[in-house]
Amino acid sequence: MPTSCRRPRAALLLFSLLALFAAACGNTTSKAAAPAVAPGANRTLRISAIPDQDPAKLATINQAMATYLAGRLGVKVEFVPVTDYAASVSLFKTGDLDMVFFGGLTGVQARLQTPGAVLIAQRDIDDAFQSVFIANAAAGLQPLNDVQQLSVLKGKRFTFGSESSTSGRLMPEYFLDQAGITSDKDFSGPPGYSGSHDKTIDLVTAGTYDAGALNLQVWKTRKEKGTVDLSKVNEIFTTPSYHDYHWIAGPNTNQRFGAGFTDKLTGALTSLDVNDPEQAKLLGLYGAKSFIPTKAENYREIEQIGRKLKLIT
Repeated sequence: MPTSCRRPRAALLLFSLLALFAAACGNTTSKAAAPAVAPGANRTLRISAIPDQDPAKLATINQAMATYLAGRLGVKVEFVPVTDYAASVSLFKTGDLDMVFFGGLTGVQARLQTPGAVLIAQRDIDDAFQSVFIANAAAGLQPLNDVQQLSVLKGKRFTFGSESSTSGRLMPEYFLDQAGITSDKDFSGPPGYSGSHDKTIDLVTAGTYDAGALNLQVWKTRKEKGTVDLSKVNEIFTTPSYHDYHWIAGPNTNQRFGAGFTDKLTGALTSLDVNDPEQAKLLGLYGAKSFIPTKAENYREIEQIGRKLKLIT
């Protein structure tokens, strides 16, 4: 082949190789210059709460909180309902839930089972929470003045809420014990476990049980909304106060959403302002005027009582 024919082909081959090399370098440069994705930008914060009330009511409350947190923190937030109290503790332990609104007892259980869990905040009302004992009108039980008078419940048909409820089981049983009543021996038959505060009200109102104990906040809310027939059920005793509900975040939350994220969660909750109309609505759903910081020491009594009653082992 003539030399003049070989030169164009050689030049064409060299040009092609140079073009491929330039493209490869261009791609490398593009990848190196790609912006880093912020931690948690494409992840969803999964929040939940113990199922202590009517499911529809809980969904309304927690979906409102999810919307607020998403707007405030710039992350996706999803409310994940759970079937029972034990499930909330179990799913938190396995990392399937990032942040849960626990009761006092379930919060202690969750922290004991999940090392590194972070206390986020509690409502202002949880700093001095109370339970209420109610009775069916036909049971003939009158209002009581002190804990010792709870002894009148001996021989009555009685229901708690969930077995793991602080305000619907743990603390009521503690006060009953102070009055000399052992729940598995002194009632008319084994005590009931309704599963929720709303259900306790309904069962006592219907006369299925003579009396029961529940969260004072739920009782007040039901009365305010007119969904309690006060001709059939009445309040007989309000307990001394104790610490109760609080938000807890999982040990990997900062890793999943970036350093300092749990502090941002606390800030988002504690900055809710009752003077802001929209934020006041959210606080109202929680029956509170504010969220405040909390600490593990607040729940030591809960843990001690839980161990005494063998609800914590």
